Amino acid sequence: MATFDTTRTNYGSATAASRFSAALNSVIATVVAWNDARVTRNALSGLTDRELEDIGLTRGDIDAVADSNIIR
Repeated sequence: MATFDTTRTNYGSATAASRFSAALNSVIATVVAWNDARVTRNALSGLTDRELEDIGLTRGDIDAVADSNIIR
């Protein structure tokens, strides 16, 4: 006797759901990275020139440090 399986998912809907999930994760990661840069920029801006010099930075380095992809 022949049978066929009718319990398989629709492959197109699974792909669409994974694409949506990936896009949502990308948006969330972008917002998290922007917030991390903002917090870093604000913290470094609050330091005095002397404190920045102690850690080897100048005021002009703040944006480069905040926007870098270095793991902190």
